[in-house]
Amino acid sequence: MRAGEREAGAQHLERVARLLPLIASSADDIERRRRLPGPLVSALHEAGLFRMLLPRPLGGAELDPVSFVHVLEEISKVDASTAWCLCQTAGCSMSAAYLPPDVAREIFDAGGVLAWGPGPGARAVAVDAGYRVTGTWSFASGGHHATWLGGYCPIFEADGTPRRRPDGSPDARTMLFPASKAAMLDVWDVIGLRGTGSDSYRVEDLFVPAAFALVRDDPAERRHPGALYCFPTGSLFASGFAGVALGIARSMLSAFVDLATGKIARGATRAVRESAVVQSEVARAEARLRSARTFLLGSLEEIWDAVGRTGVLTLEQRVVIRLAATHAIQESKAVADVAYHQAGSTAIFAGAAFERRFRDIHAVTQQLQGRMAHFETVGRFLLGLEPDTSWL
Repeated sequence: MRAGEREAGAQHLERVARLLPLIASSADDIERRRRLPGPLVSALHEAGLFRMLLPRPLGGAELDPVSFVHVLEEISKVDASTAWCLCQTAGCSMSAAYLPPDVAREIFDAGGVLAWGPGPGARAVAVDAGYRVTGTWSFASGGHHATWLGGYCPIFEADGTPRRRPDGSPDARTMLFPASKAAMLDVWDVIGLRGTGSDSYRVEDLFVPAAFALVRDDPAERRHPGALYCFPTGSLFASGFAGVALGIARSMLSAFVDLATGKIARGATRAVRESAVVQSEVARAEARLRSARTFLLGSLEEIWDAVGRTGVLTLEQRVVIRLAATHAIQESKAVADVAYHQAGSTAIFAGAAFERRFRDIHAVTQQLQGRMAHFETVGRFLLGLEPDTSWL
């Protein structure tokens, strides 16, 4: 990693350190409102944390992947929903590298924030100068703080025929439109990551100009030369959400170590930390968490340096990122489970250091980036078979 990148990463971590007290004091409000409160959103904007992966010409930081994970990890130790919203919107902002410069400025100038989620039933009908878009998309983390929304759509001709690309595959694009044009649907009543406000949103027969419809992660469409945009957005989503999981697990394990120092379990005569079982479990959990974190960050740093030299992210490197991120998420859950169970009845009380984080980490593993099926994708590649590259 180059000196300038280290300095940018350190500056962002310093800003995060100054914000942690505000994030901590907002945690109950975040949970209750199911979104981030206004004063915190303003502070995150002021610190530039919505623009971590935005190109520098647009006022973004264009952070390297390792620094990005560090930032999210630190925030998630205090509140996972805040970190999750920042990861989602930062990943979406990478689309700026694929847009015409004037369009990218219109979307991201003056603190613009983009969010999106999946919508398998959406469609866009080609018309003069653009598309008529109808669809409902879900899991729009950070969508309540977004100024623009995106929706992935297959393209249809006016007669209803699916449009095809030159290679015969179906044509599809992500449509970008002002958040004010969409109806938000209040559906985010969940057990964990409640503060992400990952509601659904809908548009009906909305006109989207052609310049605001992009093909994400297509090298032929990329307009910005930065090494960061050699990475598909999926690789940064995977890495960032793995950082969130690592932060949750670290905070739970640290909380248990503090608890074990003074707690004497019912029927026992010594502090919890004097138990040989507890000592063994803590040691094993520490090893698992450190190993997973080192695998993720070490892989990202090695790959980042290589991409800086070659300007290319290989399929093998994408596989490694997917493996390291999925492994980090699953190991974080395992460590969090150890801390939760060893804490005994203390862990079940709302407002304690365990209950909300336990719900959050289990919500993380249910999300796309934590799927166990990713190990199959990686295994196919390692065994010389064709992997499903849509998950890489």
